Order: sequence, then C-alpha cells, then structure tokens
Amino acid sequence: MAKNYRIELSEHDLGQLLDGLEIRAESWRRTAAYLRTGDTPVGSFFTIEECSDEGEAIGIASHYEAIIGKIRKQMEEQL
Repeated sequence: MAKNYRIELSEHDLGQLLDGLEIRAESWRRTAAYLRTGDTPVGSFFTIEECSDEGEAIGIASHYEAIIGKIRKQMEEQL
C-alpha cells in the first residue's frame, strides 16, 4: 500500500507544479502519437520520450493526467 503525503504549497507554487505535470503529460501524449503515426506535427518541437511502445506512452500520460485531476479536485474542495 502506497503512503499518502499531505503537502502545503502556495497558490503560485501549486500552479507551477500543475504546469510542469501538464507539460510532462503532453510530452507523453505526443510520444504516443509519434509512435502511432511516425509523424511529428508541423512546427512542433518536442522530445520523444523513451518507452517500449505507444501503449506504455499512453499509460504514462494517463497517470500524469490522473495526478493532475487529484490535485485539481483537492484545490476545488478548498475554495
């Protein structure tokens, strides 16, 4: 069983944390798309993440999105 932590951050710091998580999720979504099609969007620059296949990339992106969702839910509960 994973241990849960309670962490307090300022509104600004929490926004920065969410921005970083969203960037990571987007990178994994783009990696999955690249592995599916072999193409990169025109005018787009990103680093292809290291993974075994598209499914793994989708799973990692989904995990980041779940973390973001949990944080946003907790933020809304405190408004």
